[in-house]
Amino acid sequence: MTRKEMTNGRPDTAKVLVTENLTMQFGGVVAVDKLNVVVHEGEIVALIGPNGAGKTTAFNVITGVYTPTNGRVRLFDRIIAENRPRGKMKALYKGDDAGQYKDDVVLTPDKITKLGVARTFQNIRLFKSLSVFENVLIAHHTNLKAGVLRATFGLNRKEEKDMHEKSMELLSIVGLDHLADEVSGSLPYGMQRRLEIARALATEPKLLLLDEPAAGMNPQETLDLMAFIRDIKDRFGLTIFMIEHHMNLVMGISDRIYVIDFGRQIAEGTPVEIQANPDVIRAYLGVDE
Repeated sequence: MTRKEMTNGRPDTAKVLVTENLTMQFGGVVAVDKLNVVVHEGEIVALIGPNGAGKTTAFNVITGVYTPTNGRVRLFDRIIAENRPRGKMKALYKGDDAGQYKDDVVLTPDKITKLGVARTFQNIRLFKSLSVFENVLIAHHTNLKAGVLRATFGLNRKEEKDMHEKSMELLSIVGLDHLADEVSGSLPYGMQRRLEIARALATEPKLLLLDEPAAGMNPQETLDLMAFIRDIKDRFGLTIFMIEHHMNLVMGISDRIYVIDFGRQIAEGTPVEIQANPDVIRAYLGVDE
């Protein structure tokens, strides 16, 4: 995983996430159309596009919520999803590469999480009646090694103690330790978003997917979030793939950006390249007939 190549004139680190002709079609509606994304180790990569472009659908395929209609997803060079049109979809499929993929590989979200992928959601999904501490502690249980029998007879006390300590340590790192006993649903919006990210970090991911982390935030909260994302990336050695509409955030922290419109990839490049791309400008602003 330390292989070095030259891509676009720069050293290329290991590929953490690769999508190949990723397509998600619902009946006759193509939500994601042949998406080809590469995310390298240590990068912050953004996926942007107008509302309804298919961004969250792509995340749902990558994390195992949906089985792709066609195409392949690789994580750390391991295939985690691969499919081809079959059944009724063979007649409905609108793509032109239906015979390219032969395997039938679908990992469930829990298995993908154990491989080192965590995500947040556009609409915050905390356990809002539980405390801040309990939200993080529950996420730590994804790494629990003791079986049901050992837990039933209290034979995993050391592991439970370690998880309690790790939860408080994580809350301290993200600046929420003083709110550990607060009910999570009572926190200000920006703090809830930070808690959701902390809960994702508790699963010890290598790849963190953020779905519109700045949604609903005011300008100061967005600036704080930019610094927070940079900090956790460096502190935890993360690779980050995010969906975001807030262009100041995207342009301020992204190494590279992919743009999709109506499910189809229309551009890829650095923030400077994307800002000057006429196809991107057209997709966001429209043009006169």
